[in-house]
Amino acid sequence: MDFNIIRCGRAVLHVTNLEKSKAFYEALGFIETESDSENVFFRGLEEHNHHSIWLKKKDEPALEVMSYKVYSDTDLDVLANHFETEGTEVKWLEKGTQKALGRAFRIQDTSGLPIEFYAEMKTVDRLLQRYDLYKGAKVQRIDHFNCAVTDVQKSYDYYINELGFACSEYTIDDKDKIWAAWLHRKPSVHDVAFMNGVGPRLHHIGFWLKDPMSLIDGCDVLASMGFAPHIERGPGRHGLSNAFFLYLRDPDGHRIELYNGDYLTSDPDFKPIKWDLDDPLRQTFWGHEAPDSWFDEATTVLNVYTNERMETSEPKLKKKKPQFII
Repeated sequence: MDFNIIRCGRAVLHVTNLEKSKAFYEALGFIETESDSENVFFRGLEEHNHHSIWLKKKDEPALEVMSYKVYSDTDLDVLANHFETEGTEVKWLEKGTQKALGRAFRIQDTSGLPIEFYAEMKTVDRLLQRYDLYKGAKVQRIDHFNCAVTDVQKSYDYYINELGFACSEYTIDDKDKIWAAWLHRKPSVHDVAFMNGVGPRLHHIGFWLKDPMSLIDGCDVLASMGFAPHIERGPGRHGLSNAFFLYLRDPDGHRIELYNGDYLTSDPDFKPIKWDLDDPLRQTFWGHEAPDSWFDEATTVLNVYTNERMETSEPKLKKKKPQFII
């Protein structure tokens, strides 16, 4: 099926100290579109929509929802009808309910992740050539979500067979079971990735940079401002996706990836790339291991119907840190 889902659009994060979080994201080079005492709306330099990340001041850190943009309001209705027909509860939020957003609806997906679909968001000035505003890592746009789920195969099948996503790359374990998968709607490596782990949880949100040097600049700015302890992993190059990366933890522990250098996946005859879980070149092409925190820690997600924290469970496949023999 194809419901005209265009791309990943935004994430709504709960943070406990809005001022600290605001300083962190500003240091990375995000543009503040709007803010008040309870909320900050950020976007990247090339984004023409109001925001791609919304920080809400709350008592506990969590992911409220991750959102996908669809082509039109008609596509929104068709997609909602699909979910209702299959028995999934659809929670509508009418235009004006959320800042800068048109009609939208939320569901809990097949893995328990909080998902939203929308077609309309207020447009703002695109600042791509406002080089006087470039600072930090000079973040350009949102690129993808990465999620820990208990059954990757189930998510893989649903997003491909029911929602029309395509697979660019995937990882298998020693029994040829899918341990992780990178799925896309826009013609890049991914809009969402699913990894085997305690879930449902958000592992990270990825943001696109204009070049690898922007990532290095971001590291320098973070360190000069006292944020060096927030650098968790990298810089490095992924074997999977070929992207240059840096993983950071914001003041509440939400993981942000700065990302550049993947490839085009638009051709219908593109064949997904298979990786072995223990291939040392898969996660880091240069061979160095990720820290334990990268495998074990992730953001709690909320129930879209109750706003309570979703309970997690152990994954269907064996939970393990890949063993690299170099």
